[in-house]
Amino acid sequence: MSKEYETVIGLEVHVELATKTKIFCGCSTAFGGAPNSHTCPVCTGMPGSLPVLNKQVVEYAMAVGLATNCDITKDCKFDRKNYFYPDNPQNYQISQLYLPICRNGKVEIETEDGNKKFIGIHEIHMEEDAGKLVHDEWEDCSIVDFNRSGVPLIEIVSEPDMRSAEEVIAYLDKLRLIIQYLGASDCKLQEGSMRADVNLSVREAGSTTFGTRTEMKNLNSFKAIARAIENEKNRQIDLIEAGEKVIQETRRWDDTKEYSYAMRSKEDAQDYRYFPDPDLVPVHISDEWIERVKAAQPELRTEKLARYQSEFELPAYDAEILTGTKKLADIFEATTEICGKPKKVSNWLMGETMRLLKEKNMEPEDIRFSPVHLADLIGLVDEGTINSSVAKEVFEIIFDEDIDPKQYVEEKGLKTVNDAGALRETIEKIVNDNPKSVEDFHNGKEKAMGFLVGQTMKAMKGKANPAMVNEILRELLSR
Repeated sequence: MSKEYETVIGLEVHVELATKTKIFCGCSTAFGGAPNSHTCPVCTGMPGSLPVLNKQVVEYAMAVGLATNCDITKDCKFDRKNYFYPDNPQNYQISQLYLPICRNGKVEIETEDGNKKFIGIHEIHMEEDAGKLVHDEWEDCSIVDFNRSGVPLIEIVSEPDMRSAEEVIAYLDKLRLIIQYLGASDCKLQEGSMRADVNLSVREAGSTTFGTRTEMKNLNSFKAIARAIENEKNRQIDLIEAGEKVIQETRRWDDTKEYSYAMRSKEDAQDYRYFPDPDLVPVHISDEWIERVKAAQPELRTEKLARYQSEFELPAYDAEILTGTKKLADIFEATTEICGKPKKVSNWLMGETMRLLKEKNMEPEDIRFSPVHLADLIGLVDEGTINSSVAKEVFEIIFDEDIDPKQYVEEKGLKTVNDAGALRETIEKIVNDNPKSVEDFHNGKEKAMGFLVGQTMKAMKGKANPAMVNEILRELLSR
């Protein structure tokens, strides 16, 4: 009889903070830019240069800590983590080992079976990012770009509380939404502003002893993380079943080949020879400072979800979708404030907006149209100025170019024809030209009515008032 195994997973999540400048100098943190153009003596590790802490980094770290139920370490400090790597200009990284800024937190997730579960957060610490090695295969060399060196990070270290890829994704999604709502980071995995290292081990079901863990790096999408977890779980089980030992090591995941390979044996804290950074003073966080950060916390997703259902009377499904990204929630609230029609705003965002995002392979964060123009479009439909099919065509232009719908409808002559005389003339011609459909209608075939309405709309280039068309058609057919 084959043994049952349990997977034990803990995560180290690195998040690039949304500050305009780096953690210890005034260089830009903007993504992209020519190699080594966002650099200075401090972030390139020049001798004699001294770091100065960016206060906004501390406030973002505190905000994330408070939102994840952590204790704030009122007296925290920075340490040097010593290691030698070409993209690490000082040959050490400034981080926090002994007194991290946040400790003992937790976030609640929903498991696959619909139950609630808390995932513990061991600590959150502040640190600087390293540079980036670029491997040039044509020249057969590696070159280094220090633009990322010194970009502020927080590292969120979980407890080993997750038991499946689904729980890992639920936890990461919860963290991502909290951090995005706080404005502390955009958390774009594809740009590296949120990165997760997966620590995974397996053990026999029912055992309380941890197995030997491995750490997997280079995971830049939720799908890659799920695939890597499944692969590593099976690899470790195969080793155990074959009577071999799992080696504690760091592995690199290749998502194209769906395979991981060993990078190096896993270091422990003593291997990094940590010691307090002598160039940075300890950080004292007063109760008043914590209260100021707490008071500035925005409404997070959980509260928004409940409010959308009570205040705007939206169904739970609508509220789930709209609060699923901060961008959609922001557009929904701004548009609703202008037009006062929450359900109609929700319908446009969940219908046409989501359709176009999917078609164009875009994320909600990529939306560029203004709430004013969406509110104006809803107003044009409600006033009967345009009908719903024209509105959908106009919305596609708004989505792409953020045009003013009122001006566009006027210029393109898209206003609904409400002239009963002109409509009657067109409909009479349609009725006379389609005697078979008229006969079918009189024989009880309701589809014939739909055909005649369609022919009228086609003749009027989609600009007829549908209610008026139906009314006139029924009147003529009843004679």
